[in-house]
Amino acid sequence: MDAQLWDEKYGSSDQLFSGAPNGVLVTEVADLPPGHALDVGCGEGGDALWLARRGWRVTAVDISRIALQRAATTGADLADRVTWTRADLTALPPPADAFDLVSIQYFPLPHQPAHTALRGLLAAVAPGGTLLVASHDLADLPPGHEHGVNPSDYYQPADVAKLLDDNWTVLINETRPRTGPAPAGTRHTNDTVLRAQRLR
Repeated sequence: MDAQLWDEKYGSSDQLFSGAPNGVLVTEVADLPPGHALDVGCGEGGDALWLARRGWRVTAVDISRIALQRAATTGADLADRVTWTRADLTALPPPADAFDLVSIQYFPLPHQPAHTALRGLLAAVAPGGTLLVASHDLADLPPGHEHGVNPSDYYQPADVAKLLDDNWTVLINETRPRTGPAPAGTRHTNDTVLRAQRLR
């Protein structure tokens, strides 16, 4: 991950995203009892603040200093429920067995030969906890690679599902229509979603 690139991206406008929580998160987490959540690639904090307002304690992690500062300002009233953390989770794993929910929403996690970063995120889910991964359906993407980026170089929810062993039960592994409008300038109409529960 490139901190400078993401700082430049967030610094290019006063607000990069809508501030609303991701639709997949709202749909899948509304029925879960609040606990401790890890929001991977939290950006400007829409998901983390939604979780905090529903009673969750949230560790919200991003590599961009600008995004985190913006999120902390927006959520100043929830400072006791959200810990904004600057870190590169592709290089430094979160604590193991620590989170009742690990939410990975549209986070560009690159494939690694030993799946080190991904295995670190899986290990962070506490026994009984939930893993939620959402991505854009690759079928919605135009031909060619935007800005030299090949989306297939990054983990998709189905890739993650294949790495889950018998310590997990897969509850959802599907492609579904988006619940909200596509991000500006994109053609995303469907999401791919994985929801799994760690058994032990």
